Amino acid sequence: MEIDGAVVVEKVAGKSAVTRCFSKYPLKFIIPRKVGPSKTDAIWIYSLNYGGGIVSGDSISYELTVKNGSTAVLTTQASTKVYKSKGEVCSEQLFEARIGSDALLAVLPDPVTCFATARYAQKQVFRVDSGSSLVLVDWFTSGRHGRGEIWEFDLFKSSNQIFLEDGHPLFFDTVLLERGSTNSIIERMHGYQVIAMVVILGPKVKNIRDQVRENVKKIMSEQLHSPFTSAHGAQMKMNSDHLSTKPRIMASSSVFGPMGIGTVVRIAAMETETVYRFLQQQLASMETLLGVPPYK
Repeated sequence: MEIDGAVVVEKVAGKSAVTRCFSKYPLKFIIPRKVGPSKTDAIWIYSLNYGGGIVSGDSISYELTVKNGSTAVLTTQASTKVYKSKGEVCSEQLFEARIGSDALLAVLPDPVTCFATARYAQKQVFRVDSGSSLVLVDWFTSGRHGRGEIWEFDLFKSSNQIFLEDGHPLFFDTVLLERGSTNSIIERMHGYQVIAMVVILGPKVKNIRDQVRENVKKIMSEQLHSPFTSAHGAQMKMNSDHLSTKPRIMASSSVFGPMGIGTVVRIAAMETETVYRFLQQQLASMETLLGVPPYK
């Protein structure tokens, strides 16, 4: 497949720098001169689509190479909008990244929002080695609430694959939501409006990875266990009320890879802002690596 854009980040005179960048319609990159303090060694790359979103039939492919010792952030300026499909036409986007030794890539987009009847599939492939670090956020919303569109798209598919340098698969994940003939997507989502996944991998983000895992355990423990009370009747009522009220956010975490080098966090929430706050809090300590805290 012919690619629509490519960026290469590598060390030049001891600092991360963009040494190659090109894009063509409908893709565009914006690379600010500096984000955060001057001492921060991180390149921020904003990926945009002309027209503010992905149009029916669009097929976009781009690459990012983060060479040894360098740091890059791939983000967006707003949510990625996927417009209505024409018939059975599916829009698609393919992103492939290579991360060198002692390099860090943070993929921190705003969520994907599919309009009613939209059909969209994206695939993200990451090739890492034993010294690479990656933080990946992949998330999507139920649609345009202001228009009354809630889980009314026809198809959403997101695949994320991580391979080691020898080609050995390290992490494969696919989310697929498709309008079915028996029950609708909205029935299957049980009131939740946002689905997110966070992958944290590698030595540069080990402390963040461990802390996020502990934080998720604490958050869910507090949500799923009612406070103790000595009155048996009161306790029974509290438990009944608690079980009938869905948590505003649910999260889980698990490790993957040799020696647990990676953590994946999965999130379901009632509101987009709840997930923004979660990401702000859990990734705040990345400020020292990226220059500014993510999602501020």
